[in-house]
Amino acid sequence: MDGMSGSHVIRGSVSLPEAELMWRFSRSSGPGGQHVNTSDSKVELSFDLAKTEALPEVWKQRALERLAGRLVDGVVTVRSSEHRSQWRNREAAAVRLTALLAEATAPPPKPRKPTRIPRGINERRLRQKKQRSETKQGRSARNWV
Repeated sequence: MDGMSGSHVIRGSVSLPEAELMWRFSRSSGPGGQHVNTSDSKVELSFDLAKTEALPEVWKQRALERLAGRLVDGVVTVRSSEHRSQWRNREAAAVRLTALLAEATAPPPKPRKPTRIPRGINERRLRQKKQRSETKQGRSARNWV
C-alpha cells in the first residue's frame, strides 16, 4: 500500500474510495506500557457495502450474500489492534478489509466435472482386495487342524 491516502484496490481497476471508509479509534489492550493508556491505537474500519457505488452491482450483490453474517445494516467492519502504532493498525485494517471484499466478490468457482475411474484401476483394486481376503482366509483356525 502506498500510504493511507487515496483508494484501496480490491481487484483490477475496482477500488474503495477513501471517502466511503469510516474510521474509529479507541484504546487498545495489550502491550505498550504507559503509552497505551494515552493513545488510541485500536482501529475499527467500517464500509457501507449496501450503499456504495464503488463496486459493480454484480459484485455488490455477491458480497452482500456472502458476508450476510458479518453485516450490520449493510455495513461491514474490521478491527485491528495487533500493533502498538495507530498507523500500522490502520494499514492492517485496510488490508484486511480489501482482502475480505476481494474474496467476497470473487466469481464462484467452476462446478467440478466428475471424472470416470478407469476400468483397469477398478479391476486392479478388486483383484488386490480379493487376494488380501484369500490371505486372511488362509490364516483362519479351520485350516490349521
